[in-house]
Amino acid sequence: MTAARSTFLVLGVAAALSGLFHQPALAIERSDILLDIVNHCVDPAQANYCTQCRAPRNDAACGAPLECKKSTDVWALNASYTAIRDIKMCGCPSSFVHGLALPINTVRGVEDPKRPDGIWQFAWDVAASRIETESLALVVNPQFHRSQNQLHVHLLRLSKDGRQQLAKHEPNFVNDLDKVWASAQQSAAAKGLLDYGVLVAQRGPKDYLVVVTAESPEDAFTNWRCE
Repeated sequence: MTAARSTFLVLGVAAALSGLFHQPALAIERSDILLDIVNHCVDPAQANYCTQCRAPRNDAACGAPLECKKSTDVWALNASYTAIRDIKMCGCPSSFVHGLALPINTVRGVEDPKRPDGIWQFAWDVAASRIETESLALVVNPQFHRSQNQLHVHLLRLSKDGRQQLAKHEPNFVNDLDKVWASAQQSAAAKGLLDYGVLVAQRGPKDYLVVVTAESPEDAFTNWRCE
């Protein structure tokens, strides 16, 4: 991870915490913020939603509308997964897109044997409604290049030279997004990587490339923050 990105993440988390920890009773480990949001904020039908959720949805009638960093914007929700706006979209132009797709159940990350195959298709479908598919990238960061311990797939655009850079990393190819984890694990084993990040992008209709790297694919290949 670059020093600039590391500093940005620290400042971003600090800003988020200043907004999200407004009720002492809701204090939790910083690495569990996303899990807490999944458990208490994505479904406003839950009992005591407005008191249990640290960053309520503005469509949940919990009072006056909340600013971006203190609210949860849900893009999609079903029994298995949800997709929400990443806090890095706050204060950015409307053209900038950065979302997160997460399992409803507790799954730590790339290293978790319970990581669900179906999250990739869910993430792709949500992202494709907001990002042109030729530019779309789905990313999971390595265990040691993340701040949160709930699996989250970043929904992003590739950087200007992202495709050229990806070609240098010996991608695998799959025609079914449910095969991404298996393909990534095979590629990581071939490269001798115990901890790795995963990036998925489109090569053609129903044809996807899968790249694994020891570093953060989010940092290396995508527009992960607005300038």
